[in-house]
Amino acid sequence: MAKHLMTILLVVAVILGSAFVAGCESDAQTGALLGTAIGAGAGQIIGGDTKSTLIGAGVGAGAGYIIGNESDKKK
Repeated sequence: MAKHLMTILLVVAVILGSAFVAGCESDAQTGALLGTAIGAGAGQIIGGDTKSTLIGAGVGAGAGYIIGNESDKKK
């Protein structure tokens, strides 16, 4: 159990670290990046396997992009 938790924390730390380093140019890109990270984390927690993680990442990326794109349109 502890090894599983450490793996999740490591993945989250790497994703968040890359989000700050990447420096996305638009809200849509930033939203997609953050949505991917949140979706992958949620998929891993809920499903506990690779398939769930990938599905969560895909759904999160799509939702994050849509939300960020709407924010870009308002600007």
